[in-house]
Amino acid sequence: MLWGIAAALVALSIWLFNSLVRLRAKTRDGFSGIDVQLKRRHDLVPNIVSVVKAYAQHERETLEEVVRARGEAQNASAQTALTLSDRERRETGLRGALDRLLVLVEQYPDLKADESFRKLHDDLVEVEDHLQYARRYYNATVRDYNTRRQQFPGNVIGPLFGFRAAEFFQMEG
Repeated sequence: MLWGIAAALVALSIWLFNSLVRLRAKTRDGFSGIDVQLKRRHDLVPNIVSVVKAYAQHERETLEEVVRARGEAQNASAQTALTLSDRERRETGLRGALDRLLVLVEQYPDLKADESFRKLHDDLVEVEDHLQYARRYYNATVRDYNTRRQQFPGNVIGPLFGFRAAEFFQMEG
């Protein structure tokens, strides 16, 4: 009888450990989806700036702001020591700069009609849609992982094996 209880506890512990490992892996995989979309966004920015620059040469300040925000966001992606909230802040800054640039484009009907710009704009909209989906998926996996960690017996076993809480990615925009 005592052996049966001990075996059940060991089996439960193994199941819970494997469950936490699986959920942590899904969380990391989910964040890699966000990283892919952020890189796609970063890669589009120079092309958008280049096309806009050809039409709106006297809008230098807005263009420089977009380039600066992109550089900060790229640096945040490359630095593993930054917190998730630092990355969120920098990506939100880039999103805001891009929004201001797109508002500026409204003043240039020839630019809005330019085929290259329309293609880049459509690509950017697609990236933003994919980024929103990736962020929702990641945050759902974080929710599941953190819930499992906080429920009994996960709140006992998780800390013993170094399972730490995961952060949500709350980038605005």
